[in-house]
Amino acid sequence: MGTGNAGAALRILVVEDEALIALELECLLDDLGHVTVGIAGNSTEAIALARSTAPDVALVDIHLVDGPTGIEVARALSQDRRTTVVFMTANAKRIPRDFAGAIGVIAKPYSERVVASTLDYVADRRAGRGEPACPDGFLPAPG
Repeated sequence: MGTGNAGAALRILVVEDEALIALELECLLDDLGHVTVGIAGNSTEAIALARSTAPDVALVDIHLVDGPTGIEVARALSQDRRTTVVFMTANAKRIPRDFAGAIGVIAKPYSERVVASTLDYVADRRAGRGEPACPDGFLPAPG
């Protein structure tokens, strides 16, 4: 299933307020060989966790316990060049035009295949392996 990025385990921060979804995602990331560095359900927690763990990738839901604050989280996290932000949301219409610094969005409900191929895509981009083809189910930010 993987596209040969063995050894390229990404350190991922999950920003999701629904415990069941967060847990499911953590299991999936584990199965894919990635490491979940933390799970945050609100913006304050997400930003603090990102500062302390400097994740490679943050998977950010827009709607959190403290409201539609995922956009602020994305803006804050994408300031750190080490972190690639990807939205995971059912509310793609809420994403601002500039995507708040995120590289794109995975629509919920998502499939394991879409998450896997998006993370391969992110790993390729981070490693500077040319312009990888955009995976199905992943909507890239404009520009």
